Amino acid sequence: MDLSDGDRARISNAIRASEARTTGEIVCVLARTSAVDGTAALPVLAAVVALCVPWLLMAYTTMSVQLMLSLQVLTFLGLLAVCCLPQVRVALIPRAARRALAHRLAMEQFVIRGIARTKERTGILIFVSLAERYARIIADDGIAARVSQAEWQGGIDSLVVHMREGRVADGFISATGLCADVLAKHFPSAGTEPSELPDRIYLI
Repeated sequence: MDLSDGDRARISNAIRASEARTTGEIVCVLARTSAVDGTAALPVLAAVVALCVPWLLMAYTTMSVQLMLSLQVLTFLGLLAVCCLPQVRVALIPRAARRALAHRLAMEQFVIRGIARTKERTGILIFVSLAERYARIIADDGIAARVSQAEWQGGIDSLVVHMREGRVADGFISATGLCADVLAKHFPSAGTEPSELPDRIYLI
């Protein structure tokens, strides 16, 4: 699911408005899927099935060897194409493994987006992986030392509810506001802090 330019602008505005209330920094990331690196076994599965094809054809048909080998190649390519479909790829990975992949990607994005490099270590990541239906809010050390993970639950719940309804942009906007409520309570704005990170949502 892609966000429109209007949706991105709305999220950027919500981030700016939220950061005006706090010294914290908010970064949003939307991933279509986190399972890109978790599918190495799928080509192997396609190859194993394709290897079985000639043996089955020899046992039950009188096809020529050339035709059998052609069917073997077509079987492999067909299965490989099917396994590359995002829905199939995700469905073939166990739920626990999908969540682990999504969590790993969230942690990678936390580093890549420079959240840990803010001056006061007061940045948070709002992360959603659509295919895995995974939402996570990760706070940097300066925040985690004073704010329990449980305080972010309202933001996570809002993301999940909006994702189920297909309103991803609204979910980010709502979660951004709820996170700002938490941040403003512990890290209120002094009114003079420049934004250290881009006020935008990243799509990966």
